[in-house]
Amino acid sequence: MSSNHWEHHLKQFFGFSDFKGNQKAIIESLASGKDTFVIMPTGGGKSLCYQLPALASEGTAIIVSPLIALMKNQVDAIRGHSEQDGIAHVLNSSLTKGQLEQVHTDLKSGLTKLLFVAPESLNKSANIELLKSIEISFFAIDEAHCISEWGHDFRPDYRTIKQSVQALGRKPIIALTATATPKVQADIMKTLGMEDPKVFLSSFNRPNLYYEVRPKRDIDRDITKLLQANKGKSAIVYCLSRQKVEDLAEQLQVNGINALPYHAGLEASKRVKHQDAFLNEDCDVIVATIAFGMGIDKPDVRFVLHYDMPKSLESYYQETGRAGRDGGEGSCITYFDIKDIERLQKFLNKKNVSEQEIGRQLLEEATGYAEAATCRRRAILHYFGEDFHEDDCDKMCDNCRHPKEKVEASEELLDVIAAVKETHGKFKTTEIVNILRGQSSAVLVKNDAMSLPTWGKQKDKSEVHLRAVIRQGIIRHYLYKNIDAYGTIQITEKAASGKLPKAFRVRKELDYDVLNSAASAPTKVVAVDKQLFSILKDLRKKIGNAKGVPPYAVFSENSLSEMATSYPCNLDELKNIQGVGEGKARKFGAKMVEVIEKYVEENDIDRPQDMVFKSVANKSALKVYIIQSTDRKLPFEDIAKAKGLKMDQLLEEMERIVTSGTKLNIDYYLEDILDEDSIEELFDFLTEDCEEGSIEELTEEFGDEYEEDELRLARLKFFSDVAN
Repeated sequence: MSSNHWEHHLKQFFGFSDFKGNQKAIIESLASGKDTFVIMPTGGGKSLCYQLPALASEGTAIIVSPLIALMKNQVDAIRGHSEQDGIAHVLNSSLTKGQLEQVHTDLKSGLTKLLFVAPESLNKSANIELLKSIEISFFAIDEAHCISEWGHDFRPDYRTIKQSVQALGRKPIIALTATATPKVQADIMKTLGMEDPKVFLSSFNRPNLYYEVRPKRDIDRDITKLLQANKGKSAIVYCLSRQKVEDLAEQLQVNGINALPYHAGLEASKRVKHQDAFLNEDCDVIVATIAFGMGIDKPDVRFVLHYDMPKSLESYYQETGRAGRDGGEGSCITYFDIKDIERLQKFLNKKNVSEQEIGRQLLEEATGYAEAATCRRRAILHYFGEDFHEDDCDKMCDNCRHPKEKVEASEELLDVIAAVKETHGKFKTTEIVNILRGQSSAVLVKNDAMSLPTWGKQKDKSEVHLRAVIRQGIIRHYLYKNIDAYGTIQITEKAASGKLPKAFRVRKELDYDVLNSAASAPTKVVAVDKQLFSILKDLRKKIGNAKGVPPYAVFSENSLSEMATSYPCNLDELKNIQGVGEGKARKFGAKMVEVIEKYVEENDIDRPQDMVFKSVANKSALKVYIIQSTDRKLPFEDIAKAKGLKMDQLLEEMERIVTSGTKLNIDYYLEDILDEDSIEELFDFLTEDCEEGSIEELTEEFGDEYEEDELRLARLKFFSDVAN
């Protein structure tokens, strides 16, 4: 087919005059019968690379795609360009008998040019027999990274596509993905049995996207305020757990944001309804797990927010890539807390050793990105094997827009390189850091690392700082991680040749203990009205004295700050203040709202209702379940297991329940852990000596005598007994 034929077909089928980027070369490669591998960023026009040749070729193209929603989206789009619906079909288990017969008829008549199948459907023997009876033009494997990412795990049919292709008679294969590291690329080509494929690699850079990482502090409020300030704009918020999706969607709805949840636990009809509402602009915000979004062709998503850092930079790139596909603005904001990464590392322990190693490697890369002080765009592109100079970022990431203070670390880099040389590149980051800090471990003792010249050479430097040096060394090509050897650190030719930097700087170390305690506690809200704050603080003390409880057990300072910002004048408004809730509002609130209402009237205050952040008073079904389960005296382990929570997550939920004013019966569980004298000692401290009643104060005082869980449980009982 001559070159200008493709422009003719492009205009005929899609109404475009010009191809984008590599599209034409990719189509010509496939049309000439060559296996073709395409890596093109989201929004680059991957789908057209197989849709156009399928429409212009004899026979039917078989498109292997991972999700029913994605297939439906594509079929609808293709049918929109044709007079006949039969031009594109989905073949899967969701079809009725009548629909299935129509697919068979259209296939056999030659009407269908594109048939979309999931790998599980392709591999069914009945479908293999059906497809043997028609002429196949080529095979397209869309979202091909799933072969590598999912095939090992819960979609094994991805690993057997090659056998089905061979059974149907070898035809050209085109594999397409928006994200794949060199290692994943090699895995895809090998698993599909691609023969000397022509590879088209487009730049991964999306210059219109702004990347930012924020510490995870008072995150629900931050996301709510951000979306309220951008009402009407399309946004996707990704969360790792279904429960968080449900809770956050409810939180946003209560605050007047048009949001819907989406996760694999919803019934299929509801998922489709919510997805369509988002695509049709009946809903502005989708709160979702990663089950949402693959192939969603909505061009004007303005925000992609990550409630949790994804498990890999591939996932991160794929998900952020859904923003600004029309070339317009796209803000990608991620909330990061090192504790989330630690939780994910614990989940990996259930997998086999090689998967654990790969998973930890991916998490370490994601953590490195989140903690980086350098250009985020450069870090992402480096991960995908693409060189990029941070000057070209054009201040489109937080680190380039607001540079962080850096410190010289050339000496540390030289010691890292020396330690890697001395140990012949057989250790990972953790061991190299431990060698330099002089921290022994079983592995290092076994390898006699204490006798190394570099042992303890950087003992005054923190682990965080040395990890940053290693990560920056990798980005600057002095070091690399050997993924095939489970992520051991090796030196590059650049380092071996002695070409070391005149200046090698890393971000000044953050105090992660402070960061984490701040991340787990709500940020202090600065009261707009300092006079009212002072009045409320005095009133809180009087109420506490009258009830015989410490002031902080009445209302926290954060709650007072918010009252002095949004002026709640009745109990309904008060219970929406952070940390109050219905029980506390009823028990302590009457006098507070009376004073606030009087203050508002006397000072003729126009209340800023748009500043009121409404929390969901009854933390949905989970709160009810916990209250009922503790009433029935169920072991905490059983309660946590029933709701898919870790013990520390369950304790966090319980803390939220009691500090916002609801009693919990935990005596039955506590009496097996702490005796009466211990409880009395801890209660005396909380009543007499504590300023805020925080777990940090308890740990500082009793950390040597009690485990943290014991202190948390005693504090739970205290708040449940005296504050409610």
